[in-house]
Amino acid sequence: MSPRPDAPAPRKGLPRFTPAERWVHRTTAVLMGVCVATAACLYIPELAQLVGRRALLVRLHELSGLALPVPLLTGLASRALRADLGRLNRFGPHDRRWLRAVLRRDRRPSARPSAKFNAGQKIYAAWIAGATLVMLGTGLLMWFTHLTPLRWRTGATFVHDWLALTVGIVLAGHIGMALADPEARRGLRTGRVSREWAEREHPLWRP
Repeated sequence: MSPRPDAPAPRKGLPRFTPAERWVHRTTAVLMGVCVATAACLYIPELAQLVGRRALLVRLHELSGLALPVPLLTGLASRALRADLGRLNRFGPHDRRWLRAVLRRDRRPSARPSAKFNAGQKIYAAWIAGATLVMLGTGLLMWFTHLTPLRWRTGATFVHDWLALTVGIVLAGHIGMALADPEARRGLRTGRVSREWAEREHPLWRP
């Protein structure tokens, strides 16, 4: 029996991310982008002179930084997001094999086994989460200057500035890798990926 003409077409590919997970990623990316862009305008003299409005930039930087954890905290209501956080927090023997293959520059798919997330994604997620918390803490110390001694504010400024530079470099690498993998971007855009890509890049993943 042929399908009814008005029946919806079947969705192609494997489900990878739910709408809640994609919303958390997009909102966090926007907030992080505002933080990085305003920081660049505040610290690079040429950009600061070009943009002006320093007080507005400072306020945008502060508010976007404070709001940065909100999407993830809100998204914890999603069971799928909590499950993926659990996957990101677990390292197994296959992750160590993946890292050894990367260090040896072995590009064979069989040498880089991974489940839903590979070891590089797990390390990045842990690092960016820790860096965000440190940036938030040092930023608050710099903001509420009347509540802390001068030496605390000086140390917080040093850590905040240099960690911000490191975050910018790591984010550039993260974006570069995403641009090199259209199928991974499709998974974050639509929530689905092709079976061929999943079998090649994440052979241990069972949707």
